[in-house]
Amino acid sequence: MSDLGSGDEGSSSQKYHQGMEQGSSEYDPGQQGQVEQELATKMLQIQSKRFYLDVKQNRRGRFIKVAEIGADGRRSQIFLALSTAAEFRDHLSAFSDFYSSLGPPNPDNVPEDGKLKSEMMIKDNRRYYLDLKENSRGRFLRVSQTITRGGPRSQVAIPAQGMIEFRDALTDLLDEFSTDEHAYKPDLPEGRHMHVDNKNFYFDIGQNNRGVYMRISEVKTNFRTAITVPEKSWPRFRDILADYCDKIKQPSTTGAVSGGTGQANVGGGGMSSDQPHPLVGNNTQQDTGTSLK
Repeated sequence: MSDLGSGDEGSSSQKYHQGMEQGSSEYDPGQQGQVEQELATKMLQIQSKRFYLDVKQNRRGRFIKVAEIGADGRRSQIFLALSTAAEFRDHLSAFSDFYSSLGPPNPDNVPEDGKLKSEMMIKDNRRYYLDLKENSRGRFLRVSQTITRGGPRSQVAIPAQGMIEFRDALTDLLDEFSTDEHAYKPDLPEGRHMHVDNKNFYFDIGQNNRGVYMRISEVKTNFRTAITVPEKSWPRFRDILADYCDKIKQPSTTGAVSGGTGQANVGGGGMSSDQPHPLVGNNTQQDTGTSLK
């Protein structure tokens, strides 16, 4: 089956939403169990194909899911961070101008691989290949998404005649939602883990309506507590830790560290490190980062 034939006679939106529930609909398929919110959607009927452009948001930020729906209800989809979607929008303009400059299709002058023009976009561990192609059914733009760590390639095929309509719909969504992109970072760092003696420490980066934060969790058997550190205070937090590291490495001339006990007391006031800090108060399972100021 050709690329253009994969989406003939687009299915109903009911089949589409049923399909979304059956598969992973998150920007990063490797992150499971994320709470996802749909902010907006647009549907495009281009020739015999139906496309859905969904603006979504999860803990990693905002992104756009592009889905191509086949006649049998099966879907093809790719995911774009807002910054990648903006770059894709610009490429659509360039591809459309190139397509307009082409003459009528000539079966005797088609490249062996069918490619008329190609571009590539890179976003972190994702690569996007844009290929304007021609086959017996006509000309179309194939957009393929790959992930460097492995996994299947996903792709959609947009009929060439619909590239401008697709670009305009994408522009409308970007104009509405990319104005707040600085507050929503789609690619937060992965969590880290550290094991010390009989304790485990977890460093997780999260995001809410107050901004980005780091949650530092201390976990032992039947014990769990955490603190949250807003992004704006990370440099100061780092500097304080670095200062203590430097002082601990230096030979002690007074025989005491800060409190005169010869030990660094993290919690202050003689508190055991196995007790929650009085500023934390909540169990990590209840800590969603909303304590950010």
